[in-house]
Amino acid sequence: MEGFVAIVAIFIALPWLVFHYVTKWKSQGSLTSEDEKLMDELHEMARRLDDRVATIERIMTAENPGWRQLAADPVSLGIEDNSLARRMANERP
Repeated sequence: MEGFVAIVAIFIALPWLVFHYVTKWKSQGSLTSEDEKLMDELHEMARRLDDRVATIERIMTAENPGWRQLAADPVSLGIEDNSLARRMANERP
């Protein structure tokens, strides 16, 4: 009886299990048109935000060429907390 159960498990149950999950993965593996539309909108928004940041940086540099060094120095910003100052120093570009 154990041999019969082993043969059924190997030749019927195991392939059925594999094929079942392969078809599940294939049906869920692709993006829907709604997902693609959302990704396109997010990409466009990210591009616009990047343009805005670049514009702000250009304006800041034109008005005050040393603004990046001032922003990178926590003491010049009046930050007294040493842990915050260290964290800001580590995030410097």
